[in-house]
Amino acid sequence: MAYFGVSTNLVNYLKYRLHEGSKSAANNVTNWEGTGSIAPLVAGYLADAFLGRYWTIVLSMVISAVGYGVLAASASVIRLESAALYAGMYLVALGGVLEPIMAPFGADQFDDGEDDQRGRRQSSFFNWFYLSLNCGSLVGGTVLVWVQTSVGWGVGYGVPAIFSALSVAVFLAGTATYRRDQPPGGSPLTRIAQVVVAAVRKFDVEIPSDSSMLYESDAVDGMPAIHGRRRLLHTGIERTRSQAGILSFLTAGEKAAQSPWRLCTVTQVEELKCVLRLLPVWATGIIYAAAYTQVTTTFILQGDTLDRSLGRFKVPAAALSIFHTLSVILWVALYDRAIVPLARRVTRHDGGFTQLARMGVGLVILTVAMAAAGALEAARRRLIARPSVFWQVPQYAVVGASEVFTLIGQMEFFYDQAPDAMRSLCSALSSTSFALGDYASSALVVVAARRGGAPGWIPDDINRGHLDYFFWLLTALCVANFAAYLLIARWYTYKKTVD
Repeated sequence: MAYFGVSTNLVNYLKYRLHEGSKSAANNVTNWEGTGSIAPLVAGYLADAFLGRYWTIVLSMVISAVGYGVLAASASVIRLESAALYAGMYLVALGGVLEPIMAPFGADQFDDGEDDQRGRRQSSFFNWFYLSLNCGSLVGGTVLVWVQTSVGWGVGYGVPAIFSALSVAVFLAGTATYRRDQPPGGSPLTRIAQVVVAAVRKFDVEIPSDSSMLYESDAVDGMPAIHGRRRLLHTGIERTRSQAGILSFLTAGEKAAQSPWRLCTVTQVEELKCVLRLLPVWATGIIYAAAYTQVTTTFILQGDTLDRSLGRFKVPAAALSIFHTLSVILWVALYDRAIVPLARRVTRHDGGFTQLARMGVGLVILTVAMAAAGALEAARRRLIARPSVFWQVPQYAVVGASEVFTLIGQMEFFYDQAPDAMRSLCSALSSTSFALGDYASSALVVVAARRGGAPGWIPDDINRGHLDYFFWLLTALCVANFAAYLLIARWYTYKKTVD
C-alpha cells in the first residue's frame, strides 16, 4: 500500500509540485523504477550469501521506512523538497525489495518431510501472498492518491510512512515464531564460477559411466558441508558441466586437499544446471511482461479515445485499472478455492496443475487479452458513435486472470526449482524479466511509431494511427512466445533432491 501510494501519483508530484517538465518527470520516475528493478538482485544475493532472508527483510524494511519518512518530510517542508525527495525516493527503491525476498521466506515457514500437505499449503501461500500485494495496490492506488490530490501531499506521503513503520513492528513481533533453518550458504556466484573453471580445467578428462565416480562432499544428517542446501541428485552426464564433478581417481586424502576450483561436488554442479534450466523459462517472461505492461500504457491511450462519460462525470481512462486489480483479487480466491480442487480431481496432482502448466495457461489467457484489445480498437475505428470506455473492462479483467496463473505460478516455480541456497537470488531474477519486458515494449512502441513520412501506428493523435495493428503484433508475439514455451516446458527436467 505504501509503495503504490507513492509510485502511482509520483509523476504528478514531480510535474505539478516540483514544476518539472513532462519528459523530465517521466524519465525521473523511469530511472527510479529501474533502480527498484535492480535492487532485488542485490538483495537476493546478500540474502543467499551472507545475511539470510530474515535479516535482509529487516534491513530492507527499515531502509524503506526511513525513505518514506524522508518523502513525507520533503512534502511537508518546502525547503527540503527537491534534494530530500530524491533521497527518500531512492531509499524506498533500495529498501523496496521485499517481494522476491519475502515470498521465499514465507514459503520457508512450511515444514519439510512428514507433512504431505506441505506442497498444497505452500502453493496456497503464494496465492494469498500475491492477493495481499494487490489489496495494498488497490488501497494505495485509489485512497492514498485521492488523499494526495484532495487533502495534501504532506498527509498523502505521511500515511505511507506511518504504515511502513507499522509494518516493521508487525514483522519484528513475529520473530520468535519464524522458522529460520535456511542459513546463508556463501556466495552463489563464487560456486558457479568454480564449476565453470573446474570444467575448463578438466575438459580433456575422460567421463566415467559410473556415477559413483562423481564427487560429493561429506554430509551430516543428510545435509552437505556447505550450509543452506540439500544435496542434489545427478541428472545425467553432460560433457562440460558434469566434468567438474569427476572424482578423477583421487584418494580420500587428496580429496580433502583438493581446491574447489579444480574439483566440485555433484550438488555444486547441479546448482549451475538448475540455474541454466531456469533461464529459458525466465526468457519467455520477457515477452509476457512486454504485453502485460500495456495495462499502464496503450490501454490508457485507447481509453482516452473512448466515451468516458458517466452521467455528468468524466471517468479517467487510468481509473479502469481498478478492474484489473479487482480481477486479480477475485481470481486468486477462485483459483485457490475452486479451480485447484477441481483440477486436482482430474490431474491427480497435489497443486491441481504443475507449475509449468499453470504458467502456460496464463500465457494463453494474456494472448486472449491482447486480441480483445485489438478487436475493440478495430471496432472503435469502424463505429460512428464512440464506444463506452467500459468496453475495456473485459480486457482488464482477462489480464488479471492471466496474472494469477502466470505471475504467481512463476513465483512458486522459481522458489521450488531454484537450489536451496539460491532461492532468494533466483526469485529476484524472475522479477527482472519485467524490467526487460518494459524495455522491449518501449522498443516496440518506437518501431511502431515510425512509418517514414506517414503517421505510425501510435502517433500523438491515436485516431490517425493504427493502435489495433500494435495489439495484433503483440498477439502474434504472444502466440510465438507460447509456442516456444511449450518446447521449453517439454524439455524441462524438474530438480531432484536428497531429502
